[in-house]
Amino acid sequence: MAISISGGALAQDLAITGVTVFDGTGADPYKATVMFDDGLISAVDKASGPAPEGVPSIDGDGLSLLPGFFDLHVHYTFGGEPATTPQISANYAKTGVTSVYDFAQAPEAFAPKRAWLETLPGPRVNFAARMSTTNGHGADWSDKSTTKWVNTPFAATEAIRELLPYEPDVIKVFTDGWRYGSGVDNTSMNEPTLTALVEEAHAHGLKVLTHTVTKDRAEIAGRAGVDVIAHSVLDQHIDQTTIDALKAGSTAYAGTLAVYNPDKAGTPAFEREHPLFKQRQARFQVGLDNMKALYEGGVMIALGTDAGMPRTPHGYATLSEMELMVRAGLPPEAALIAGTANSARAVGVYYQRGSIEVGKDADVVLIAGKPWEDISDLHNTRYTFVGGKKVFGEGAPEPVASEYMASSSVDSEVIDDFGSEDGRSSRDTLVVGDPDGGLERSWQVFEIIEDGERGGILHLTADLALREDAKAGIAIPMNRGFVQPADVSGYSGVSLDVRGDGGVYTLMVSTTDGRWVSTFVAGDEWRTVEFPFANLAAPAECAEWSGDNILDIRVLIKRAGGEVAWFELDEVRLY
Repeated sequence: MAISISGGALAQDLAITGVTVFDGTGADPYKATVMFDDGLISAVDKASGPAPEGVPSIDGDGLSLLPGFFDLHVHYTFGGEPATTPQISANYAKTGVTSVYDFAQAPEAFAPKRAWLETLPGPRVNFAARMSTTNGHGADWSDKSTTKWVNTPFAATEAIRELLPYEPDVIKVFTDGWRYGSGVDNTSMNEPTLTALVEEAHAHGLKVLTHTVTKDRAEIAGRAGVDVIAHSVLDQHIDQTTIDALKAGSTAYAGTLAVYNPDKAGTPAFEREHPLFKQRQARFQVGLDNMKALYEGGVMIALGTDAGMPRTPHGYATLSEMELMVRAGLPPEAALIAGTANSARAVGVYYQRGSIEVGKDADVVLIAGKPWEDISDLHNTRYTFVGGKKVFGEGAPEPVASEYMASSSVDSEVIDDFGSEDGRSSRDTLVVGDPDGGLERSWQVFEIIEDGERGGILHLTADLALREDAKAGIAIPMNRGFVQPADVSGYSGVSLDVRGDGGVYTLMVSTTDGRWVSTFVAGDEWRTVEFPFANLAAPAECAEWSGDNILDIRVLIKRAGGEVAWFELDEVRLY
């Protein structure tokens, strides 16, 4: 999706004159004129001279210039606030956040999402390839394509190598299965597996960030050489053993206090009165205490928020995180360095950004006030620049109103005939599993097999979980990674060849407006089933079918649990 960017938003020569600079290096703030050239910081003139003749300028009197903020743990998801990619990026721009690390994307989505984000004003978005254990956190709801499941050193090493073609920016590992004492624990990764994973990732220049929330496993993370613990240790107070392990492993700590704060804006009164609220308050206090202890013990503090989770809004959570660091007992300047230089160091990009120094990227934020004296001044953003491009403030591009990429055209009726040598669909997408989530989940195996005259077909077998709403099935994306919708408004419906165990199956068409469904029965003999789009059950009473925004086609088994079910699929087509 192309957007028009005004001349003021392009990387250009610029002078910010007479501004107070907090440069992120640990130096005291100072007055200077800061110059940009071709997206880089080209001069920091502490004499605060005027802008060179002919160079556009911003009067920095009364303003402070800081490195753009980092957030090492966010989720660009539809359940967040806001919930759609252009609007999420806009929130980061208007809060001075210039680099984020997204933990929500499947590797198949990296390339199309990168291409889309390059057209949107906002931060640099870096993608984490996800790994967990079988039945571990992060694997308890996702398919194996979104999150690799590894349980041994050999599997971890091989999984890293399988992810390399997708060019992840970092690796995110769910290593700790503790569920805060409020539910059945997930599985956890053992130390040899984590160590092998980290060694292989480092061999390929990839930093490793972990979901680690307990003291004992924080020490394992340190011994394994994890780069960043991207959550708070909440089960107990840390001691010198923990501090020593993290320092020995050069492991930074990004406590995501913003997501754990139980008393966030929007918390209803009835939640505050619930007994679990006091438990969350107590855990949060442990998180605050541990943040202070780790800082005072010399562990590098970085910044992450888990933004995209409930009541943890994108951008504003990043600012809240620095405020909560101060509440925990860190000096304001330490919180600012955590959100800038330290975060850049933790993910290995400090040579490029994270401080205001000549030769580094012009990723900066102009703020009214002095947040190193009053941390709440962080909320007074005036301008944000990413690579010298103005992404927020006067002269920045207008906010993008559209919520999705422009739909691609469809020039072939074939969605998948399961005949390709590389196993990809006729849309050049990866068919992925769509099982139910949770610890009590269905187990499924699907593969493309040869079937006589038909050639390739997809075969799925599922052992449905012992639950009322068991589910298994597959999804065929219309474009890679479910990122870009497709326009099939010129077609009347979808058809497929199918056979199965005689039970009821569900056909689902996912669109940007919701999911449209129909059910059908399939027995031992192959049959062709047609599903007119006009006859699909709508996701809501007021929804109207348009056909210009399809994300995927799904074939599902949705039944009472406890049985073994199967189906075979061929010739999924539009008509």
